[in-house]
Amino acid sequence: MGRTDVLIVGAGPVGLTAALELRRRGVTCRVIDKLRAPVPHARAVGIQPRTLELWDRAGVADDALAAAVPMRGQLVYIDGVERSRVGLTLPPDVPYGFAALPQYETERILTEHLERYGTTVERGTELVSFVQDGGGVWSSVVTETGRTRDLRSRYLVGCDGAHSAVRKGLGLTFEGGAFAEEYMLADVETDWSLPPGYAVRATRPGGDGRPDDLLVGIPLPGRSRYRMSMLVPPELSSSGGPPDPVAHGTREGLRPELAHIQAVVDRLAPEPATVSGMRWSSVFRISHRIVDRYGTGRVFVAGDAAHIHPPTGAQGMNTGIQDAVNLAWKLALATAGLTTPSLLESYDAERRPVGEEVVGRTVRHATGGGVPSGPDDLGTVMLREAQLLVGYRDGPLTGALSGGPGAPDSGDRAPDCGGLVGPLTRYGVRLFDLLRRGPDHTLVLYGPDTAALDRFGGAVAELARRTHGRVPVVALLGIGEPVEGNSRVPLWSDSRAEFRRIYRTEAPTAFLVRPDGYLATRFGPDNVTELSAYLTRVLRT
Repeated sequence: MGRTDVLIVGAGPVGLTAALELRRRGVTCRVIDKLRAPVPHARAVGIQPRTLELWDRAGVADDALAAAVPMRGQLVYIDGVERSRVGLTLPPDVPYGFAALPQYETERILTEHLERYGTTVERGTELVSFVQDGGGVWSSVVTETGRTRDLRSRYLVGCDGAHSAVRKGLGLTFEGGAFAEEYMLADVETDWSLPPGYAVRATRPGGDGRPDDLLVGIPLPGRSRYRMSMLVPPELSSSGGPPDPVAHGTREGLRPELAHIQAVVDRLAPEPATVSGMRWSSVFRISHRIVDRYGTGRVFVAGDAAHIHPPTGAQGMNTGIQDAVNLAWKLALATAGLTTPSLLESYDAERRPVGEEVVGRTVRHATGGGVPSGPDDLGTVMLREAQLLVGYRDGPLTGALSGGPGAPDSGDRAPDCGGLVGPLTRYGVRLFDLLRRGPDHTLVLYGPDTAALDRFGGAVAELARRTHGRVPVVALLGIGEPVEGNSRVPLWSDSRAEFRRIYRTEAPTAFLVRPDGYLATRFGPDNVTELSAYLTRVLRT
């Protein structure tokens, strides 16, 4: 019998992220996956800027950026004529852009980081059943040798995909439906002269206005390499096979050949092109579904186990990674005995509305031609696609809003800024550099001068008392103020006034940043009660 704090089922990007977030907080966990080896497929490809921000906090971003290629935009062709060219541009204050990284590379990078904490994936191990009680969860698994074992964990997290055994074991509903179309996927090289870094969408409209022929190419690392998707030809259709109640994902045993891919390229590519070097191909189906709740008691689901939807905009894997980060820091506090059950209940309250919005939006995009549309301006659309507008202002952990219109406030993403200069630095560092120094909450103080910062003494004392000194404090001074090296807390100068501008503050203000990079609360030096109220919502008193 094995014991651990958290058992994670599924070693895809979501499960690996959950494990990494737990291990870097000192929580023991085991990761099992029924597959004997990682799948070498370029399935989920797009990496959103928000995911890179979270990977920044975990120390993963540099390795991901070294392996990825930039996504610069999308070219849309109808009947061979270019109809639009959309650039994936974001405000200069956003530290990362859109990237393309094959899923097998994402899993490799996350696995390597996880192994640095002494945790390896237990492959060929399948969850067959589980039972939870007041103290934890008993899980029955079958190992690679066919042996049945019982594992004891305090919590169980299902990151085991669209056909999740954890979701089924919990009896969660998975409401939604399936698209009638089937698609081919292939990882190939092509010799067209289209600009690098641009996704390509080429269609031929049918009689009802919807495309009756489709080619989508997403750039991958490597010379002229793309992950291509297209409608499946009749000879590869799996419609005659056994019914799939979920109908989502790749179909085993159906492998398109290079000739199938070339035929579609011949029909739809905007210029003559030859495909070659196929690494992998498959047939897949798409569904749109979401669970009725993200967990029960000590068992939770995340990623495709909780929500599935069209791949439009590369929202799925990124949403799942953010599920994992949201849940992990709360589980870390729970395993340490520092919180109440209500904090774990906030996982569903915060993340399920996000899942519902993503499912609805991607379905609208998929049925509307694959291009984001609606009343919002292009800048807002790009921020939403980048998942930078995800927030929890309506969540149970959010307190009073005090920042004013347009200001980052309780429940919002904590944006980055640059130009922070310390007593021993000549070049400015980023706020994210300071937030990366620990896996817990961080209190950021801003004041135009040291006298203003001193007014936060009560808040700092309250935070230290309630968290036993676990939460670091960073203090920022207004532009032009001298930075001394003997301060009680790390002191930095907002030398370019970027923090003041981005956080929209002139007066002394404190910002408590959550472990997942969202603002827990924003308050002034005379409002320690707002900080105390948040800590009461999160910590066991």
